[in-house]
Amino acid sequence: MKITIGLEIHEQIATNTKLFCNCSTSYREVKPNSNICEICTGMPGAKPMPPNRKAIDAAIEIALMFNCEIIQEPVYIQRKHYSYPDLPSGYQRTSLPIAKNGNLLGIGIWEVHFEEDPGKYDPVTGRVDYNRSGVPLVEIVTAPQLHSPEEARNFLRELTKVLQYTGKTREEGGTMRVDTNISLEGGARVEIKNINSVRGAYKALLFEITRQKNLMTHGRSVKRETRAFIESQMITRAMRVKEEAEDYRYIPDPDLPPVAITNEKIEYIKNILPEAPHLKEKRFIVEYKIKADDAKIIASELELANAFEKVAMVIPAQQAASWIRDEVRRILEYNGISFKNSGIEPDYIIELLNMMNSGKITVRTAKKVMELLPELRKSPRIIVEENSWVKISDENYVEAACEDALKENPGAVKDYLSGKREALNFIVGRVMSKTRGRADPARVLEILRKKVEGVMK
Repeated sequence: MKITIGLEIHEQIATNTKLFCNCSTSYREVKPNSNICEICTGMPGAKPMPPNRKAIDAAIEIALMFNCEIIQEPVYIQRKHYSYPDLPSGYQRTSLPIAKNGNLLGIGIWEVHFEEDPGKYDPVTGRVDYNRSGVPLVEIVTAPQLHSPEEARNFLRELTKVLQYTGKTREEGGTMRVDTNISLEGGARVEIKNINSVRGAYKALLFEITRQKNLMTHGRSVKRETRAFIESQMITRAMRVKEEAEDYRYIPDPDLPPVAITNEKIEYIKNILPEAPHLKEKRFIVEYKIKADDAKIIASELELANAFEKVAMVIPAQQAASWIRDEVRRILEYNGISFKNSGIEPDYIIELLNMMNSGKITVRTAKKVMELLPELRKSPRIIVEENSWVKISDENYVEAACEDALKENPGAVKDYLSGKREALNFIVGRVMSKTRGRADPARVLEILRKKVEGVMK
């Protein structure tokens, strides 16, 4: 059964002030209804200020990242009417498309708009916080060319990376909202709202497909309606009959002039655009000859990708890629931070790998130093010297540690001699513990094997 899915993605644009007034866009860290004025609360007679130019430029940049055509005719800002407590004026200001005909991963980007965010309504208490009202949003509308929840999830993940690359959307999580339109072959189109994450969109689509299939299996029709996603239960619930465009009674806002996007503005923004992550990923594979899986992980964050390119100028590219994919990403995920905020400098990675490659420190020590970088934020060389972690070059010292480990673990020696070859790895671990990770594990294994096999002779 054919499944057809389209998406409308709304993401907050990172600006200091709102779209049509000078109120601060901070709404999470402040008291409710403290960053508001008569404009963003829709007071009678209040007139909007000219739209925030930084927000419009950001929306243009985002559209160009999707290879969209920018509309150079005057773009009118419209009033979209609907009645809800979070919308005090009774309408939401939203632009006509500023761009069209883009694509991402082969999925069409039909339109890109900018608009204002409504306030936040709590249906349990009945309270409304208007601090968020008027925060600028970019709206991205896809073509209905997705055909499974998995495809939608992959698309949203890639779209999120593109938005992060621009640096024009808010860094804190939970600011994206997704509306999905889904229909099964032979059924009506259903819209799902109130989805606040990529995972939520995936779960909502899974549930909705099952729900619609069950209805059709039992001979019942699927209603054309709008449904809410209830995240706590991972289900959708009917809200209202699906609106058509005329239900919103769109009219041009009489208080706002149309926005003109000049060719000079477009060219300026094109010149400062970062390379899109999916394009960077392909380039890394061709230019640096690294594995596709490594390129995908490295290109997931702009600052991480930039760090890789700097490291790969000095360190063999595949070693740099493997280290960043395995060790750097492990540290970032463990600490729950991005590379940008980690305090790990590309020069630190270069210095650390050079010390490891030259034999000054062991791989184990290098991993230990990497773990400390987000906390200490200092040169790996200094960390190694302060902790006396330089690799032991005294063969006699290492041999003595090996002999002690063999004497202390006769059971492991016996197991090895009886054919359990992995038992020697346990003794290697004991030697590495005695030397605080400063011995070369390959050399330790070699010494132990000679000593144990010498006993056999």
